[in-house]
Amino acid sequence: MEQRISLITLGVQDLARARAFYEALGWSTGAEPGDDVVFFQAGGMVLALWSRASLAEDTVVEDRGGWGGTTLAYNTRSPDEVDAVIEEARGAGATVLREPAATFWGGYSGVFADPEGHPWEVAHNPRWTIHDDGSLELPP
Repeated sequence: MEQRISLITLGVQDLARARAFYEALGWSTGAEPGDDVVFFQAGGMVLALWSRASLAEDTVVEDRGGWGGTTLAYNTRSPDEVDAVIEEARGAGATVLREPAATFWGGYSGVFADPEGHPWEVAHNPRWTIHDDGSLELPP
């Protein structure tokens, strides 16, 4: 197995609301309004939105509700970009869970939750490189 992630699917209760949120952030999809799954190209991978019940059934897990032990992350090229993305998310309807601030690990980050409660960390790590295509490179 190659060391990569191809697709992340977020289980949602209200697909139309979740789609509208990501579109308000400026993300685009080719999905039709009535489609039961919405795919967004996200750099070299895909983010999908799908019914939480369908996702649980398909992956053969019991949905106990609540937080699923996963946080998504969006890394930026500067602390100012962290602030801008958090404000963009707030304007699109996100709940800001942690305002942007300096971190214990020497970076700068904040956290928002999308309307379905999925947490996103928006972070600047001065030791990581973000290429022009948005790909992230860890230090050697």
